[in-house]
Amino acid sequence: MNSIPRPEYPRPEFARGEWINLNGEWQFEKDAGISGRSRGLHKAQTLNERITVPFCMESRLSGVGYKDFCECVWYKKEIDIPEAWLENNKRVILHIGACDYKTELFVNGEYVGVHFGGFVAFSFDITKYISAGKNIVTVSAQDYTRSQNQPLGKQSDRYESFGCFYTRTTGIWQTVWLENLPESYIIGAKYYPNIDDSTLTAVITAKLGEGKTVKAEAFFGGKSVGADTATVCGGTAQLKIKLSELHLWDIGKGELYDLKLTMGEDSVDSYFGMRSVSVSDDGAILLNGRKIFQRLVLDQGFYPDGIFTASCEDELINDIKRSIAMGFDGARLHQKVFEPRFLYHCDKLGYIVWGEHGNWGLDISRSNAYKSFFPEWSEIVERDFNHPAIIGWCPLNETQANQDNDFVRQLYELTKKLDPTRPAIDTSGWVHVKGVGDMIDWHDYDQNPETFKARYEAVARGEDVLVYAHRPRPFPIFATFLSEYGGIKWDVNSNLANAWGYGDAPKTEEEFKQRFKGLTEALLFNKFMTGLCYTQLTDVEQETNGLYTYDRQPKFDPEFFRSVLQQKAACEE
Repeated sequence: MNSIPRPEYPRPEFARGEWINLNGEWQFEKDAGISGRSRGLHKAQTLNERITVPFCMESRLSGVGYKDFCECVWYKKEIDIPEAWLENNKRVILHIGACDYKTELFVNGEYVGVHFGGFVAFSFDITKYISAGKNIVTVSAQDYTRSQNQPLGKQSDRYESFGCFYTRTTGIWQTVWLENLPESYIIGAKYYPNIDDSTLTAVITAKLGEGKTVKAEAFFGGKSVGADTATVCGGTAQLKIKLSELHLWDIGKGELYDLKLTMGEDSVDSYFGMRSVSVSDDGAILLNGRKIFQRLVLDQGFYPDGIFTASCEDELINDIKRSIAMGFDGARLHQKVFEPRFLYHCDKLGYIVWGEHGNWGLDISRSNAYKSFFPEWSEIVERDFNHPAIIGWCPLNETQANQDNDFVRQLYELTKKLDPTRPAIDTSGWVHVKGVGDMIDWHDYDQNPETFKARYEAVARGEDVLVYAHRPRPFPIFATFLSEYGGIKWDVNSNLANAWGYGDAPKTEEEFKQRFKGLTEALLFNKFMTGLCYTQLTDVEQETNGLYTYDRQPKFDPEFFRSVLQQKAACEE
């Protein structure tokens, strides 16, 4: 059995062979007074505890299990750099998949750099700080959960979990790894598929690549189906591959092409999918030019033993398969940025998803809120741009009544500049901004199928009847995508004193099923509606709205839900 937790390469969409996984045991120390720098922890040989990376200190899998607030933690690990990694001006890059929230890196006691943001990967070139053989890497993570100045997602700002807020994640929670690169290397790539002319345009960025030739060759089923070359100019190169075979990526049909990128001594293994996404005039998603009805489930991405982090890759795959077994075609990835390997398996399985940030916890009425959001959101869109499974962006969820509308408007405009190929929602549910967003969605947790159905029949007639907890709306809303509904409470064990859900729990299994069926069919059979997202895939701690328990046991026979959801929707072609 592999002794390194999460041993798989963390970034399958942009993979290289020369890498070292740094997961496993690290030295660790809690720094409640944020005095570690003054006390010399960045130069210390040892720290006073141990932790298993990449699991946060709050989790059982970390070996620490400390759940109280701690605004600073330290990590330290001895690493071994092969001599060959420093020959011929090669570069050594240290990557951290995610660390919440302000991360500072020290190598051999020297300060290397800082990153702000708790949800996305970042990296540092550590070549000038290391030598062949033994070296010491030290990481400091500061996390101000109660400040309202940083995005938290569903992390609780109280000592305890409550309602739909759960155990916090402090510090490192995704894989840490080293990568060895030649002096000139490919930094990144963005793929633009065109299914109308069977071409893929690849825009490559390169480090010290001026005048060098970049080659991209596509394969399908191991067979070469197209290639192109270009010269790096101004740090970029644009290639256009004419594909001899067109295989469309679609729901339940994750047709992926392999892609080999080379520039000098650098080589990258990648992949892409050929598909198009747009929004019709009546607010429906068009996938490959075909109107689809979105059958989505809300996925929070929490795990009983790892909190934000799955214990193994199989759990990522199994959550997708659990959703499909219930009859869903995809998910709204809710208030968390999911790891690249999860998105990779969405790509492989033809599972459509909406990309989201964890904006809860950030007060977006504050004038400086953009500093804590825009930079990381840009990194998120950049990181996940190439995943065909992502069919849209939703950076904000259920924003506050006193929000800064300019913040929302500028965020939408930034998103469209970063990615003009996908639709974007300004803010999911609640407080939309007039004239902003490619489509309007809504949240409705009415538990009565009759009043629920009547409301959306009225919406289809053009009546503005949407309400949610008396949230103010500055203009009429005619949403076609109900991106949160259901949330039917069902505590399997009936033993949670703080069990939470929406509305009154059904008294019997039959009542639960009839409520689900009535609510869902009210949306499926309404010609005006173009998509639904049921809350939620699994229970999370005290929130018992899941179709599965927190330990991933189905509460009812999945086939029932599948039989309801997979009926043909009124809007489907």
